[in-house]
Amino acid sequence: MSKRYLANNESLIKKALYLRLMAEDIADGMKSGNFRSLYRGQGIEFAGVRDYIRGDDIRTIDWNVTARMGRPYIKVFEEERELQLFLITDSSLSMQLETNSDRRTKYASAAETAALVAIAAEINACPTGAVFFDGAIHFSCEPSLGKETTMQILNHLDRLPATPTPGSVLPNAISAAAKVLRKRTLVFVLSDFRCGGWEKPLISLAQKNDVIAINIHDASDEELPSLGTVVFKDTESSLQMSLPSSSPAFKKEWRSFNEMNQNRWQSFCIKHGIMPVVLDTKTEPVQVLNQIFARKAKLR
Repeated sequence: MSKRYLANNESLIKKALYLRLMAEDIADGMKSGNFRSLYRGQGIEFAGVRDYIRGDDIRTIDWNVTARMGRPYIKVFEEERELQLFLITDSSLSMQLETNSDRRTKYASAAETAALVAIAAEINACPTGAVFFDGAIHFSCEPSLGKETTMQILNHLDRLPATPTPGSVLPNAISAAAKVLRKRTLVFVLSDFRCGGWEKPLISLAQKNDVIAINIHDASDEELPSLGTVVFKDTESSLQMSLPSSSPAFKKEWRSFNEMNQNRWQSFCIKHGIMPVVLDTKTEPVQVLNQIFARKAKLR
C-alpha cells in the first residue's frame, strides 16, 4: 500500500533515540508500586507441586501426583508478572486536521504517545501489540516482544495511507483488539472520540482488560477563531454547513457543546472502570505518560 509520511511532525524513526531517553522514566513507572496499583492483573500460572503441609488448602491437592507418589502433593501457583500492552491509535481525518502551525496535530500527539509507550514496553520486555485505523483498519499486530516489533509499530505510526479513508472505525478497532487479547492487557485508546458507536465495544474491552482512554484535545475544540461566516465540513461524515464563527452567541454554544461532550465522555469512562486522560496538543506526551504511571489509581 502506498504511504505518506506523518505531517507536521518529525519522523518518529528519526526521533527514536530521543524517544528512548524520554521513555526510560516511563519504563520505571511501569515497574513501580504505583503502577501495580493501577494495573491489577489477576492471572496466575502453574509453577509446580510440593509436599502437602498441615494447614494447606485441600482444594489445591494435585490428586494425579498424589496417587502416583503415594503421598499428598499440592499445586503451587505464581502470579503472572509479565505485563502486556496494546495500542489502539486513531488517524482519522479529524485527528489530522491542522488548526495551528505552532501546535502538533492531534494525530502527531497520539503517535508520539503510542511510540513512547511501545519503547517503554520494549525496555521492560513487555509484549506489545497495536491496531491503527482511520475509516478502515490499516495496521494491526498481536502482542509480541522485541525491538523488531517496536520499530514496526513506529514505522506504521510514521507513515499513513496515501489516500485516507473517510470516517472512523473506532468501534471496529476496539472489537478487533478484544479478539486478539488472550490475557489481561493494559490497553491504550488514543483518539478524539468524534465518532459514534464506540461505547459498547469499549465497555466489553474494559471488562477483561485495564483500559486507559486518552482523549486528544486541541484548543479549537473549545475556542474558534473569529473568521466571519465559515463553511465547516465534517471530515468524517462529509456534512457541510455555514456557521457564524465571529458570533459571541455561537462561540458560547460551541464551547458549551464541547464541554458537555467532554464531561459526558469522562463520566462514561469512570463509570465503566476506564481511566480517562485528556492530552492537549500543546502538552508534551511524555509529561502526561509520567503522570499516568506515577498516579495511584484503581480502575475497578
